[in-house]
Amino acid sequence: MPSVADALRQHAPAYLKRFGDAVPTGHLKVISAITRCRTGALGGVLYHFDGCGREHWVGRSCGNRHCPSCGKEKLYAWLDKQTQRLMPVHHFLVTFTVPTELRLVLRGHQTDGYRALFDAAASSIRDVGSVTKSLAGCQLGYFGILHTWGRDPTVYHPHVHFVVPGGGVKVDDQGRAITWQATPENFLFDHGTLVRVYKAKLADQLRACGLYEQVPIKGWSKTFVVDIRPAGDGRAVLKYLAPYVHRVAISDSRIAHCDKSLVMFLYKPSRAKTYRRRTVSGTEFVRGFLQHTLPPGFQKIRYYGWMSANSKIPLEEVRWLIWLFLGWTFWLASGHAPQDKPPPRPQVRCANCGSTMRVIQVTYEPVRLLTQHALSYLDSG
Repeated sequence: MPSVADALRQHAPAYLKRFGDAVPTGHLKVISAITRCRTGALGGVLYHFDGCGREHWVGRSCGNRHCPSCGKEKLYAWLDKQTQRLMPVHHFLVTFTVPTELRLVLRGHQTDGYRALFDAAASSIRDVGSVTKSLAGCQLGYFGILHTWGRDPTVYHPHVHFVVPGGGVKVDDQGRAITWQATPENFLFDHGTLVRVYKAKLADQLRACGLYEQVPIKGWSKTFVVDIRPAGDGRAVLKYLAPYVHRVAISDSRIAHCDKSLVMFLYKPSRAKTYRRRTVSGTEFVRGFLQHTLPPGFQKIRYYGWMSANSKIPLEEVRWLIWLFLGWTFWLASGHAPQDKPPPRPQVRCANCGSTMRVIQVTYEPVRLLTQHALSYLDSG
């Protein structure tokens, strides 16, 4: 089956020739990394199975965060870590989007535009929470993940998902944590208030970075969609968001066909139950894929309030306050408190002997400089 890398190898040269110096350096690096990933051009790793003596060679991964073949282990590691950080309360998924007119501005100024989107959305949650009756006098803790595509990866759709626990830490005048204060399970904020505050704050953020004048006037009259949705204990929403953290707009499994002129991929329209096929030109596919490339060093996951690294209220203290609120202190003393330890990740084992594999050689040189043993292994298939 063809892959994203195959499509880029086939069509990226024509794309680069057409747009030349207009292609950002970051996009060039992404193309270079993905097209060489696991081919041997970046070196390789030789594994050995002790049980049967069989050896297995694989090309090194590129490790680029935009590569659909890399990041799987990072995805599971992030999901395990974030699941352990979940508080034992109900959660909400809050999503902030922008109209089409603003998308064009963000696409052309991604560093400042994405930062403005993050800051406007995060401060809206903080400020609206401070005037919400169930959260008055509380400090919230939440995190957001930037997502730039929709169901069709060739469409640019920047938005931010925030995972917000249903409650906050009540603090005194000195900012010391006193107690946990919970929200109703089906209500976090007033939706209309959150939309109005977000729209005003985004306009202020764009003014601050000099982008406000580039937004057409009619763009501010459009609907700013903000979705607030109960998310239970938060585990399901983490599994939903995890692929956005260390994956890209389209996976290899969705590439149905690739030839010299066209690329066919699968996508699932909104409210549809089955995947449909869409065919685009090779240049359009490359353009659609690269538009989701993040600026170098840009953090697509950001933590706020008592979830941030520099918070004066440790997560352990927040968890303790929640346990007190829920009456779990007896369970803690008796050793029967709920356990959130994730199951261990399975090890890769040989299909013939069942033994685990171990690394016996790693090289960072191109495949032509590998040992003769590894080369002969490749030649043998």
